[in-house]
Amino acid sequence: MNDSSDDEFDDYSAMELWLHDLSIDSATRVAGALMIFVGSLLGAILGVALISADVGEILSGQLDSSDGVANVNGIVSTALEDNTTGGDPVEGVRVSVLDFDDLEIGHDITDSGGRFSVEDVPRRSSTLLVDHPGNVTVRILLVPGDHAQISVTLTPGDGLYEYDMTGESHLGESVLIGTTIAGLTLLAGLAGMVGGLEAYRGDHYRRTWWLSFFGLWSRGMLFLGPLFILLGMGMTHLARDQFTDYTED
Repeated sequence: MNDSSDDEFDDYSAMELWLHDLSIDSATRVAGALMIFVGSLLGAILGVALISADVGEILSGQLDSSDGVANVNGIVSTALEDNTTGGDPVEGVRVSVLDFDDLEIGHDITDSGGRFSVEDVPRRSSTLLVDHPGNVTVRILLVPGDHAQISVTLTPGDGLYEYDMTGESHLGESVLIGTTIAGLTLLAGLAGMVGGLEAYRGDHYRRTWWLSFFGLWSRGMLFLGPLFILLGMGMTHLARDQFTDYTED
């Protein structure tokens, strides 16, 4: 019997013999299970961090929910003329934010790139006023913090151009999407952790593989978590014969 067993491995290379030894060693499966669990745990931690974070701050980098204020950022440029000239940033334009009673609550002067930032404005219905000599006055109704960037176009002439941006905010939808992604990240991480436990028990190979696959989408530390999971999946695949329900197709 021993001679027959030895003959079976006569044609194996050193690498094949090493892989065979790994495949029958329970430590290979346990190590793979640990890597899957750790990689998925990193993803679950990311999901928790995303859920507990201040979503408004993530989306705009401006909103401070602790005191109900936000920044109003944007750029002022000239109007296009015949699609050939214009569209240039305008420096030195005074941009003001007015409250409900048209009292100024903040202002800024555009820089050489036409950019402005009115900081720490209360998050309630306000008016952005751009009144520059020789150009149509622009009044924009908005809620500070609902828009990451506001573009203002200066048009030569007299008069007033007013429009309402209070109904154009997609912040609510963005918050919903961000929360959904955070929830899915957490669920993927938990699925991968269960996959790691399944690999450790060595009962269900297919279940282990699919749970670990879902764990890849948890994206723990961007690439480190998925790398751990992939390595763990490779090790459990190598030790697949150790699973009680595994059969060759």
